[in-house]
Amino acid sequence: MKQYRYYEFVMAAFVTVLICSNLIGPAKIVQFGDWPAFGAGVLFFPISYVFGDILTEVYGYARARRVIWAGFAGLFFASVMATIVVSLPPAPFWEHQKAYETAFGQAPRIAAASMVAYFCGEFVNSFVLAKMKILTAGRWLWTRTIGSTIAGEAVDSALFYPLAFYGSGIIPNDKLPAIMAAQFVLKVAVEVLFTPLTYKIVGALKRAENEDVYDRNTNFNPFTLKT
Repeated sequence: MKQYRYYEFVMAAFVTVLICSNLIGPAKIVQFGDWPAFGAGVLFFPISYVFGDILTEVYGYARARRVIWAGFAGLFFASVMATIVVSLPPAPFWEHQKAYETAFGQAPRIAAASMVAYFCGEFVNSFVLAKMKILTAGRWLWTRTIGSTIAGEAVDSALFYPLAFYGSGIIPNDKLPAIMAAQFVLKVAVEVLFTPLTYKIVGALKRAENEDVYDRNTNFNPFTLKT
């Protein structure tokens, strides 16, 4: 197997951003003035899609698939540990159990919804980008980074909010569609804003790794780790 200089660093950054965005961000809903409310995770969750685009563009779908599974494992572990820590008996003098439960008590449901939405959305993102790269013969990078994000984020947003919050009492059910729409628009907007940086990172990685994979004969089955 070919050895890469930066693949592991991109993987670590992807998994870190993913775990933070799914366990820190979704539980808080933010609103600025008259703008639609949105989950705080929108501030950094789209960065995981930027990393997903970079991984597929440079290293190919098969290696991006391994990173997606690494993120899935990280989310699962974080969810299990959050459940265990919340359930531990607090010391008599520790007065913050209720606040802790409010922040992390929904973690199992949120993490489960995150894993389902993330799994489907990220694989859709990588698949669309890989196919568009072949269709565009490697030209017009912006079309496939933004196009794949639109597809992936649409799947992610449509799955995550109903699974995580419908009937939970955290977000009123009638507010979910507006929040989902706001999340989708904001996430795609972040991808668009990051496009110049994405170009620079992709170009630098392709030169440093001497790699530019086209997934012409790739097995797109998401349930394998073979490269």
